Amino acid sequence: MAEESRMGKMAAESRSLEDYPYEIDEQLTTFDSSVNAVKTMLEKLMSMSRNDQLEKLDPLDQAKLDLMSVYTLNSLFWMYLVTQGINPREHGIKQELERIRTYMNRVKEITDKKKAARLDKGAASRFLRNALFDPESKQPKKAASKKPADATSDISNAKRPKQS
Repeated sequence: MAEESRMGKMAAESRSLEDYPYEIDEQLTTFDSSVNAVKTMLEKLMSMSRNDQLEKLDPLDQAKLDLMSVYTLNSLFWMYLVTQGINPREHGIKQELERIRTYMNRVKEITDKKKAARLDKGAASRFLRNALFDPESKQPKKAASKKPADATSDISNAKRPKQS
């Protein structure tokens, strides 16, 4: 009896190997695990109502969710076309995916602008003013401005001919 079950397993394995080329076994295994992962994520997404999902999100995250959903559905349709032997590059789905990608890029730009550092002009001017301020240089300037006036009077006195 054990011998028959072992022979049955071997026959099933040989039949499954004969159904498709051995070279693509790894690719099919990866594809199967990816499909199962997508199925799990879609089940989670579909378990909650759309309104419940959107209430928890701000408008930018709502747009991201919508774009992710529509991109996923169109990508799945792309894969369906491939499995049916239709070239998706010659189908209207290609233009639709490109359109969605442009909107995704716009959302990314908005997100990047929000994350970008903003310049506080008042703080920057205070920083520069304090960084360039040197209290020691102010005092010598006042003294220096007095000295040249005295020096010019000394010079003018030196140029005058002495009167005896």
